[in-house]
Amino acid sequence: MPALRKTVSRICFGMAGLAAVAMTAPAHAQSANASFFVTSVGVGNGGNLGGLAGADNWCQQLAQAVGAGGKTWRAYLSTQAADGKPAVNARDRIGKGPWQNVKGVVVAKDVAELHGANNLNKENSVSEKGEVINGSGDKPNRHDILTGSQPDGTAFAGSDDRTCKNWTSSTQGAAMVGHLDRKGLRDDEPSKSWNSSHPSRGPDGGCSQADLRSTGGDGLLYCFAAN
Repeated sequence: MPALRKTVSRICFGMAGLAAVAMTAPAHAQSANASFFVTSVGVGNGGNLGGLAGADNWCQQLAQAVGAGGKTWRAYLSTQAADGKPAVNARDRIGKGPWQNVKGVVVAKDVAELHGANNLNKENSVSEKGEVINGSGDKPNRHDILTGSQPDGTAFAGSDDRTCKNWTSSTQGAAMVGHLDRKGLRDDEPSKSWNSSHPSRGPDGGCSQADLRSTGGDGLLYCFAAN
């Protein structure tokens, strides 16, 4: 009887293991086909992302962790003209599309649709793990996504900092953020914008991790596969 119980246990364990693989394999395959996600966690240093290169690398690392590292990932971020260097537009650095999340839902077929009637909302703007990110009404609210961009995906002109010193500072400036859940404090389209809702602000000015969290953010990014 003991031998029989061991045999039954092994069979049950084996079936459970196969079931687990069957459940995780499709999710992994979907992740590999994904071309858009919201970072599940931020870099952790406020608006200092290590510049565009550091932000892109963060997207790449998170994608790699879920089996989607075979693509070239870019953070949806703009930078402003400074120190003789021209501005960079977020819309120009993310490829041509189409883009789909890890669940296979197409969020936009091209750059024009992304900045028009796209399919971005709380349910579709999921993390690289396929998880829904906390939005307005959730605790903690994490719907503020760093973009530094205007609604059309271009950089801001002028002297007002909207990129935390082009993503190199956690002590100076401010960052334009979008709302991944398309909800704002007012019932108007600008405050509900996915990529250009309001500048960050807080007791330290706008670029520290505490500042980002104070208005409902966590230093999260939109990541797009550029190829």
